[in-house]
Amino acid sequence: MSELSTRTKVIVAASVTVALAAVGIGYVQLARNKATTASPVPAAAVTLDPGPRLLVVSDRHATTVSRDDPSGPRQVSGMECVRVYAAAGTGVCIQPETAWSYQLVVLDRELRATRSFAVPGLPNRARVSASGRMVAWTTFVGGDSYSTGGFSTRTGILDTRTGALVTTLEEFAVTRDGKPYRNVDVNFWGVTFTADDNAFYATMATGGKRYLVRGDFAARTLRTVTENVECPSLSPDGTRIAFKQAVGGDPQRGWRLSVLDLATLAVTNLAETSSVDDQPAWLDDGTVAYTLRGPDGTPSIWSVPAGGTGKPALLLDEAESPAALG
Repeated sequence: MSELSTRTKVIVAASVTVALAAVGIGYVQLARNKATTASPVPAAAVTLDPGPRLLVVSDRHATTVSRDDPSGPRQVSGMECVRVYAAAGTGVCIQPETAWSYQLVVLDRELRATRSFAVPGLPNRARVSASGRMVAWTTFVGGDSYSTGGFSTRTGILDTRTGALVTTLEEFAVTRDGKPYRNVDVNFWGVTFTADDNAFYATMATGGKRYLVRGDFAARTLRTVTENVECPSLSPDGTRIAFKQAVGGDPQRGWRLSVLDLATLAVTNLAETSSVDDQPAWLDDGTVAYTLRGPDGTPSIWSVPAGGTGKPALLLDEAESPAALG
């Protein structure tokens, strides 16, 4: 197949950018419409204190439910969020700022904002380190001419203790297969932190391939670990990574939810056979949670054993972005 002409590329890029903008507007409008029908409780009534609960997005608001009885009453806060995550009393919420933009808000244990700043594009992923110190996010952005389809990702990290802020991992020095590597098509997404609050894992895409990379925040470096790992999530014991694996190495065929053993790099496919386009979250060392969407786009949260046995179980209807609070 011949390459697209310059004119065609421009048209495609412009069309995707317009589509993304339309999605953003619709997302905000849907959130506003939902807010008028939901009955959220005051933010102060919802906390991020450690306990047997899940933090999720429900009715476009930060919500907590019992881990033991997730189908029971929901505590829906007044905090509007598209993505949430929390650990050790620190939360992150990505929320609409205007009809055209979003902001990231760092929350304390009582859902009070401690810091906020604008983030480009459409929200995609959010994470907090186990200690509550480090916060990461990924958004879809438009206008990167090197990206097929006219958009790419932008991933940043904030150290809430020192205030050190990296707005894009593209600033980091990359080592691929043991050699320094630079390319204008490099993209990163899906950060997950190790226990030391400095090292982290993420996905890097370049040259039509996707790699698991290990990063050093202080040194501003990244190195490849293995291929075909997207949206990594480190287990509580730090030995395994849950992730979505492109079927046959081709994302067009969907993704299989899998677990990577970091010591051996062995991959175990989990019992969920539906295509999972999400960054999974560990509920404990033996259970992984994730979001699936119905034909109409309605999200639901499911869980599955992390060892490849058992079968998927529905945790929560009409909810997404799960995080275990304890």
